[in-house]
Amino acid sequence: MHYRTLGGDRGPRISAMCLGTLPFGTTVDEPTSFAVLDRFAEAGGTFVDTANHFACWVPGATGDESELLLGRWLRSRRAAGRTVLATKVGARPDPARGAVWPANAEGLGGPAVRAGIEGSLRRLGTDRVDLCYAHLEDRRVPLDETVEALAGLVQDGAVGTLGAGNHRTWRLAEARLIATGRGLPGFRAVQQRHTYLRPRRGLPPDLQGEADEELLDYAAAHPDLTPTGYGTLMGGAYSGADRPLPERYDHPGSVARLRVLAEVAAECGATVNQVVLAWLMGGPVPVVPVLGVSSVAQLDECLAALDLLLDPVQRARLDTA
Repeated sequence: MHYRTLGGDRGPRISAMCLGTLPFGTTVDEPTSFAVLDRFAEAGGTFVDTANHFACWVPGATGDESELLLGRWLRSRRAAGRTVLATKVGARPDPARGAVWPANAEGLGGPAVRAGIEGSLRRLGTDRVDLCYAHLEDRRVPLDETVEALAGLVQDGAVGTLGAGNHRTWRLAEARLIATGRGLPGFRAVQQRHTYLRPRRGLPPDLQGEADEELLDYAAAHPDLTPTGYGTLMGGAYSGADRPLPERYDHPGSVARLRVLAEVAAECGATVNQVVLAWLMGGPVPVVPVLGVSSVAQLDECLAALDLLLDPVQRARLDTA
């Protein structure tokens, strides 16, 4: 395993890959989830990601499942002291707002932020998480209210580091400026959807933010901000013949990138998934991929990307395809 520091030189030491636990306890059963977590830890993985609503959209699920399962694993393996734990608040369904998710998300008002982390700590069976993301933008409340509420979690010792997920770059920058101006802890991590293929041009904004050039330029200029990326392998669409490309990436511009990706993979004796992960981790702005796997075999394929080094020519071909 390789390691880096989260949020600049003041953050915790994290593994270069993060294990996402979105389906654990719902579409991935507990024995399989534990086996994946065990293998990740055995390989030196320390950075684990969950949220306070995973996976509430699965029929019969409540959104408690991922955190509860992860809490059971941490206790059974006595792994809390060697795990950098990330969770998220802001997107959990709030019945008082209505019946349709995500329109009824709890949001990022002060009381919701506080209630969100208290629920997460209870489900995880801990009194502190290392990283808490504000999961979705909430334009219903003033940004300074959100900044102050999140900073309060750090000041109270419930959270170590703050992050933003699915935020536009200008909102991220403005929130960081507010925090700096008030002497408060601010965002030091950002998690966006990020993969090798680029989305179709002209798509309307959605709740899930894409890591675009503006965000990466901002991160390059602010080394105290660590980018993490989810959806990196598009749910298996790079390698699975039975998995069509997501609609946002299914356009003529993807053809050349997929061709070059396959060529580089063949040259390296690697899988296309491994090349995508190596491309993300080894770029000018290194990204921590959040691995969305559902088996030990899938995890082992991803872990092998840690030792894959793309040469400058291969990277240039991938970048310019």
